[in-house]
Formats: sequence, structure tokens, C-alpha cells
Amino acid sequence: MNLTYETLNNSIEKELKPLYLLYGEEQYLIDTTVNKIKKKFGERLLGINYILIDETNIDNLISDIEMPAFGYDKKLIIVKDASLFKKDGRKKAGSPIQEKIAEYMKNNMSIIEESIILVFIASEADKNVVFEQIEKNGIICNIEELKPLELVKKLKQVCNLYKVNVDSKTLNYLVETSGTNLQNLMNEIRKLIEYAGENGTITIDDVENLSIKQMESVIFELTDNLAIRKIDKALEVLDNLIYQKEPLQKILITLYNHFKKIYLCSVATSLNKDVVYSLVLKPNQTFLVSKYKKQSSYFKRNEIREILSALIDLDYNYKNGKIDIDIGLRSILCNYCS
Repeated sequence: MNLTYETLNNSIEKELKPLYLLYGEEQYLIDTTVNKIKKKFGERLLGINYILIDETNIDNLISDIEMPAFGYDKKLIIVKDASLFKKDGRKKAGSPIQEKIAEYMKNNMSIIEESIILVFIASEADKNVVFEQIEKNGIICNIEELKPLELVKKLKQVCNLYKVNVDSKTLNYLVETSGTNLQNLMNEIRKLIEYAGENGTITIDDVENLSIKQMESVIFELTDNLAIRKIDKALEVLDNLIYQKEPLQKILITLYNHFKKIYLCSVATSLNKDVVYSLVLKPNQTFLVSKYKKQSSYFKRNEIREILSALIDLDYNYKNGKIDIDIGLRSILCNYCS
């Protein structure tokens, strides 16, 4: 059975089911759900009625299921990042351990239902033999990153809990600059709450001065300055990234991917195509469309191609020891602005 995140949590509050698969990109919400399961389960004694399984001891899963939880009615087993849901595209069958666990679940669900709460956690899950058994006998939930409006709502709830004032515009700015990963945003909002204090107010200036900006957001800022030929500001942004110990190779790749998306946005807009589809944006990234459209209007298409070509050449030349990557990046930025 596949459930939404909200339905899953309502179900956990009522009653624990014997079998779960939680997967997806939003690790914070997955962790929150697992903590709810732990709380609902009650007293846990590691090694007795509480077992942790990962890739190093996945072979013990079946024996751990069959081992009695001495003195307890049920046992909670959490299997995390055990590579059970990765599918080899070259093979129709699963791996030996996947086949073994799937076959055991197929033939012994009565044992699991009677004495086990079994929770599988993965970042991604292909529909293989283990997945299919859980789908037949348990609950599956794909926990994806929240959309900006949902993120703002959740951050607002946290601020209200600590009696700190903040408006939606400020929270939207935080999401735009710090990214859509909820764990990162929770870290940032707690820092801002601590700074504002009870009955205080979080402002956009606070976000600007205190929050850690996501690389993508910083690259937008660099590109804005490049577009209006403010080379000093563009280089200042680059220097800040280097000061924050961002690897130069990562900066180069991110800058290349950014200009590639600007180019694709320009083409898609001219052909009246869907920009979200053309840029392969996730549902929680659609707010970026207007930013890409705005930046694509700053550059002629041949200028974007020249920048992309220069970045490709730099990647090749620095890997072959012909140029320092730092000097090469600065040269590309200065050449455009000249």
C-alpha cells in the first residue's frame, strides 16, 4: 500500500503496522517519521527488542526477525541504507540477498505480523522483489522534498512555536537562498530564531547576513553581476565561495550547469516550450523558472555559447596542467565583462 506523508503519519498515530518502506530525498521528514514510530513503539532495548541493520549486517536480518525479543511482545527492526532497493538493470532477478529476503517475507508474513515492526529506510527505491513484497504486505511512502509554500508553512510553525515573528516574504527569501532541503532550512531557522529572541522579528537582512546560501543561489548572484558588467562584484562573489572552502572544480561545474540551463531556458522560451520540462526541474524548484527567464534575457545566445565553450576549455586545460583553475575562472569572467 502506498501512502502520502500526511496519511502515513496519521496512520502511525493510530496504530503501528508490521512493515514499512520509507524512501525519498527529504531525510529530515524520514527521520521525523522514524522517531514517531519509535515513540509509538515504546520502550526499546538495543539488541533485545530494538535492532539496527545496515549494509554491513544485512545478512543477519532473517535471524534477527526469528530471534525472540526476550521479555517483550514485539521487536522493532530498522533497516537503513542496506542497498536492498537497488536494481541492476542488466538482470531481471534481484541479488541473492534481495531474493532471500523477499522469499522469506513471502512465506513468513505471519511471523512478522505477530512479533515484528520492520522499517526499511532508503534514499531511493527501485521496484524490485523486496519492494514488491512490501507493497503487497505493508506500507510504502515516498517522502519527497516539500514545495516552497509547504516549506514556508512549516518554517512559520517553528517560528510561532518559539514566539518569533517573521513574514512570508522573509521565509520565501530564506528558501530561495538556502535551498529546499528541510534539514538545512531547520538549521538556518533555528539560528535566526536564536538571534531574534522571543518576541523578536526575523528580517530579510538577518537572513542575508546570517544564513548560509546554497551554491545555486550564489551562482545566480554572480551571474546577475556578470550580466550588468560589474566585474568587481562578480569576483567578490567568487572570492566568497572560495573563502567558504567551496572546491574550485565544484564552482566550475556549477557555473557551467547554470549557464547551460540559461541557454536551454532561452531556447525553450523562444520556441514556447515548457521551461520546467526543458530544465528538468523538480516540483519544488518551479520557483526558479522566473529567475532563469530573467537571466536568459540578459545574455545573447551566442554569448552564452561562448561562455559555455570557455568553461569547457578551462576544464580540459586545467586537468591537463595547462592553466590554474582559479586564474582561468577569473579570466573568463573578466573577458566577458571587457
